[in-house]
Amino acid sequence: MKALVVYESLYGNTAAIGEAIAESLRTHGLEVDAHPVTKVAAAETAGWDLLVVGGPTHAHGMSRAATRKSGAGDQKNTFAEPTVEPGLRDWLGSLPAGAGRYAAAFDTRFDQSALLTGSAARGIARRLEHHGFHLVVGPESFFVTGQNRLAEGQTEHAEVWGTTLAEHVRQTITR
Repeated sequence: MKALVVYESLYGNTAAIGEAIAESLRTHGLEVDAHPVTKVAAAETAGWDLLVVGGPTHAHGMSRAATRKSGAGDQKNTFAEPTVEPGLRDWLGSLPAGAGRYAAAFDTRFDQSALLTGSAARGIARRLEHHGFHLVVGPESFFVTGQNRLAEGQTEHAEVWGTTLAEHVRQTITR
C-alpha cells in the first residue's frame, strides 16, 4: 500500500509531525512519501492509496494567505521553508476525486480546547470527504506551545497515530 503525507508548515511543527507520521507508516510496511504542499501538485495524489494531510490551525481553521504571510515573516520563525503559497485551503480545492480512497487529517494547534482554538484538521477532513475520500480515522490534533514549538511528547504522539492509521487501513482492506 502506498501513502502520501502532505503538509503545510510555517514554524516547522507541522512538518515535523508529518515526517513522524510518515516514518511510523513506513515502519508498519507502507510505501510512503512525505512532502510540503508546495512540492506536490494536487493532481499527483491520484496514484496513492492513502492520503494524509495536515496543517497548522490559524484563526480557528486552516490558514489563509494573510496568516501564512504573517507567520513566514515572524522574526522568531527559524523554519527554513515556511509555506506561503499555495496553502492547503487552495490545494484541497483542486484535489481530484478521491473515489473512495483512504485519507486522514491532522493539525497543529495550541493546547487548549478546540472550542477556543478551532481545528484545521476538521476543515481538512471535511474537504477530503467532499472530494470522495474515506476517512480511516477522525481528525487528530498535535499541540504547540505559546512559543510556537512542539509541546513535549507530540512527536511520539504522531508515531502512535501513524501506527493507528496503518492498523485501520489494514483492517479496512481485509474486510
